[in-house]
Amino acid sequence: MNNLFIFFLQAGPNPLIQYGPLVLIFLVFYFFILRPQTQKAKKQEEFVKALEKGKDVVTTSGMLGKITKIDENVVTLEVGQKSYIRVTKGAISRELTAEIFEKKEG
Repeated sequence: MNNLFIFFLQAGPNPLIQYGPLVLIFLVFYFFILRPQTQKAKKQEEFVKALEKGKDVVTTSGMLGKITKIDENVVTLEVGQKSYIRVTKGAISRELTAEIFEKKEG
């Protein structure tokens, strides 16, 4: 009995118990922070690739406009009658939908 007790004392702490909390923290960090962020970036990239002329969009700064021209990385938006601005594709946040207006009214 004493020999068994001495063996476990010499073996040291169990690596699973010693490194388990660190592995658990990494998994929580991955599933709650890294994974959702990469999924969101992927959706935004797909949205930017699918931009086409005539869509109503919102820029990251909150400007509303209709796409009139798309060059490689530059998009021309009509923001008023005969008023145009040029922004990069990355500056376009989302498509302008009815739900944006519903949120304002409610």
